[in-house]
Amino acid sequence: MFSKETLFALSLFPYLGFLWFLTRCGKTPLLALIGFYFLLVFVAVTIPAELYAQHIYGKSLANVDWLHGGAELFLTISNIFVVLGFREAIIQYKRSSSQSNSVETRKTVKN
Repeated sequence: MFSKETLFALSLFPYLGFLWFLTRCGKTPLLALIGFYFLLVFVAVTIPAELYAQHIYGKSLANVDWLHGGAELFLTISNIFVVLGFREAIIQYKRSSSQSNSVETRKTVKN
């Protein structure tokens, strides 16, 4: 039906829509948003790395360990940004939630 290259190229459009929505909604933690955008760097690095692996080694990227590992490093960095961004958002939410609960408790005790 579709080749893997075609599906790979077509998958970029829904992902760009996803990024547009996350950016527009304004509620995504900044570091997580950076991580989602950084995934595009991974894609940009993976394509030439695949071409290099095929041209120089006659193998796919997955079969050239040092090159594959280098490309996957960008995916790992992207994931770290996303996790740290949402972690920070959770910490801030818990902190603000506990502060509002303590203010409500003080109001209740005073009344």
